[in-house]
Amino acid sequence: MKINEWQEIVDKWINTIGVRYFNPLTNMALLTEEVGEVARIIARTDGEQSAKKSDEEMDLSDELADVIFVVTCLANQNGIDLTKALQKNMEKKTNRDIVRHRNNKKLE
Repeated sequence: MKINEWQEIVDKWINTIGVRYFNPLTNMALLTEEVGEVARIIARTDGEQSAKKSDEEMDLSDELADVIFVVTCLANQNGIDLTKALQKNMEKKTNRDIVRHRNNKKLE
């Protein structure tokens, strides 16, 4: 699936099943919540924090998909073509970091 197809799928879902987009501030709060759930899983699987019984059902792939869904909602609400945005962002990173990471002694 292409990113623009995903954006269309989300828009159709929002306007039928979801009724309408939440306002951007609500979506920002939801994004923060979803990123927190990703952090919770990683803190327990890769960090030092021990898991609780309630953590057993958490699924990293599902939580990452939730993050992408909400980011897509925010993009759609703001008329952002994520394909173009990601391409532009990758060009920016490439130009900025072309030698930066190779010269980072901490990464050796």
